[in-house]
Amino acid sequence: MNAGVAGDLARTGRGRARRAANGSAAEGAARAGLAARGVIYLLVGILALQIAFGGGNRQADRGGALAELSDRPFGAVLLWALGAGLVGMALWRLSEAAFGATGKDGHKAKKRLPAAARCVFYAFVAYSVLAFAAGSGGGGSSDRQSRDVTARVMEMPAGRWLVGAAGVAIFVAGVVIGVQALRRTYRKKMKLGGLSPRARLLVDVTGVGGGTARGIVFAAAGAFAVRAALAYEPDRAKGLDDTLRSFARTPLGPWLLALVAAGLVLFGVFSFVLARLRRV
Repeated sequence: MNAGVAGDLARTGRGRARRAANGSAAEGAARAGLAARGVIYLLVGILALQIAFGGGNRQADRGGALAELSDRPFGAVLLWALGAGLVGMALWRLSEAAFGATGKDGHKAKKRLPAAARCVFYAFVAYSVLAFAAGSGGGGSSDRQSRDVTARVMEMPAGRWLVGAAGVAIFVAGVVIGVQALRRTYRKKMKLGGLSPRARLLVDVTGVGGGTARGIVFAAAGAFAVRAALAYEPDRAKGLDDTLRSFARTPLGPWLLALVAAGLVLFGVFSFVLARLRRV
């Protein structure tokens, strides 16, 4: 065999092997990240259910979920594993932003820019979890963080408009999340072939119920941010815990909070389902 041809074949083989390895690494990071996200939503939903029924002494947010996890047997190990999974989620989103996502139009900017935003978000979440695991904070109240950030932004030139714009963006994102869940668009990204009718039902119950509840929470948080901007009062901005508790102060009372909290539990389960069935 000609030496040049042999060299070309060797380089082609190495390239294919490298792409296969990168693909396996991205898939592993994605599935670990989805599972880690599921743990957080599951715990937040359980904490919110406890609040709805008059129990629980922790906030229904990421900080409360981390504190709850740390009290479990092998809690420190679980926290580090959770942080590692979220790092995987951030790296997966980074790969989508850099090289494109799976599916139609995955290489276009309309897919890659949201992936970049998700990368930044999950990088922050991963940092906060790892900081909590290391004993250096990271599990603070989402309500206080939301008010503090809102106040600092409002002190900036045009800060009030920035807060309002962010609130509108979060509200719209919540509506989109809810509508997509109701339309079951998640099916396009999942490997559903060969699933039994019962398994498909589980996918749809958790996907629709969980996605709708998540969208409602996002929309409500965005609305509170807009209200804070309009009133020029940073204290009106709400983190996850305060947003969830606000549902109990509606005419439906704690039952609405219980319904939304159950939806967040469903979304946690749906994240586990995605970790198994999502196309990456």
